[in-house]
Amino acid sequence: MGIEIEDKFDVPPDYAIPDLSKLAEISGPKSYQLVALYYDTPDLRLATRGITLRRRRGGDDAGWHLKLPKAKGVRQEITHPLTRSTKTVPAELAELVRAYTRGAGLQVVAELDTRRTVTLLHDGPTGLVEIADDRVKGTVFGGKPDGKPDGKPDGGPDGGSEGGPEGSPEGGPRVVRWREVEAELLEGDQALLAKVGKRLRKAGATPSESASKLARLLEPPPVAQAPTKDGSAGQTVMDYLAGQVTALLSQDPRVRRAEHDAVHQMRVASRRLRSALKAFGGIITGTKRVQDELRWLGTVLGEARDLEVIRARFARELAALAPELVTGRILARLGDDLHAREQEAYERIKDTLSGERYYALLDALDTLTANPKLTKAAAEPAHDKLSDVAAENWDRVAKIYDTAQAISDLERRELAMHDVRKAAKRARYTAEALQPTLGKSMVKLAKHAAAVQEVLGTHQDGVVAQETLAKEAEAARQAGEDTFTYGLLIGLERGAAERAHADFPKVWAETARAIRKLL
Repeated sequence: MGIEIEDKFDVPPDYAIPDLSKLAEISGPKSYQLVALYYDTPDLRLATRGITLRRRRGGDDAGWHLKLPKAKGVRQEITHPLTRSTKTVPAELAELVRAYTRGAGLQVVAELDTRRTVTLLHDGPTGLVEIADDRVKGTVFGGKPDGKPDGKPDGGPDGGSEGGPEGSPEGGPRVVRWREVEAELLEGDQALLAKVGKRLRKAGATPSESASKLARLLEPPPVAQAPTKDGSAGQTVMDYLAGQVTALLSQDPRVRRAEHDAVHQMRVASRRLRSALKAFGGIITGTKRVQDELRWLGTVLGEARDLEVIRARFARELAALAPELVTGRILARLGDDLHAREQEAYERIKDTLSGERYYALLDALDTLTANPKLTKAAAEPAHDKLSDVAAENWDRVAKIYDTAQAISDLERRELAMHDVRKAAKRARYTAEALQPTLGKSMVKLAKHAAAVQEVLGTHQDGVVAQETLAKEAEAARQAGEDTFTYGLLIGLERGAAERAHADFPKVWAETARAIRKLL
């Protein structure tokens, strides 16, 4: 996985690379041929979401390349060794795009045949900037998704009459030729890249409007979006929902690869979506079924995530104890055994992510963001309408808290306080969704709601940890193992839970007072 910093330029057929020798030492030019086949569904579902899947021959990076959308600000590129077949995408890569293909077949949709001439700016052995002068022949197989020609000339004698490579879909190919120059930063600084760009432009190059060769060739359809009025409540809500759908999708490949924190991030996206659909019920309606399915997905993801969190929690606590206090098989039971259960939960997640129910949920989310059932309130100014929504969500937290405090039975009151925690999380998510529109007041509201959620969460986590430890201790006792350390950990967890319980009234009073001033 890498991050590329480059400038791309369109140039005429007779363009000459200017003399760059005054900027750095020069090596080259060196030429080679690159041939890349691009794979997608017939309706370009991958390209629409900014995903590139290709099989490249030639150059230093021959093989299969999958470029995924950004997740947490980073765009991933996953590689796979070159295979002989051009018909079949490697199963490992096809698996990673299932959330986008949803059962549709992958086929060759385009070919890029590039004659690349490279000039290197360097300082001794250190490469600074690479100039790639590309003469490109792009072939689209089967036409554009709507079946209409784009009106571009083919630019050469081929005239679109060539047949496609093995595995290409039916339909006549469309051939486009062009020339472009890329200046890619290697070990140099961006000031040098800027100087190179200035020289290239002065010689007649113009900044390219296309993000990539494939985007220039295919022109994929944009992701469908709901038509909303600028500055309206509906626009704010739909922009947020669309962003969370994108976040959920971007985590899908990472979950399939069992990457760190991926399950957590995907679970958070599903929770934020469900919370928003509840909170903004006065703006968008008819979402009950989607909410139920998001709850189901969150539950599936939650099993592995909860095991991951509690295993890490116990590992920290055991590591902090003196070695003589760690007895019996507790390291294995709270480490290896929990990890095995976590892996089993991961397998269930993978099965879920390859199932029709999951695909149906993703289809429903696409429909919801493209064609939602908006109320009349959606057309109202965002600031006026959504300020009321934020206030209503916090009022809901306060009412649930008052109800919980009125319960005399301690056990039932503790259960009711768990509802307070969930309500505070929803208020926090709502405030975060409204930050781009309502600004600093929502930043503060989210912070206050998070404080309530955190203290109640610390208490709840301590209670759950005690229950888990008690079950593991009983299993150890039945096996005739020493259970001393389990009791020690239960004591530590009980202390943490009790401290959080004792701290909460003060946190609640300070939060309630601050939010009254805020709202």
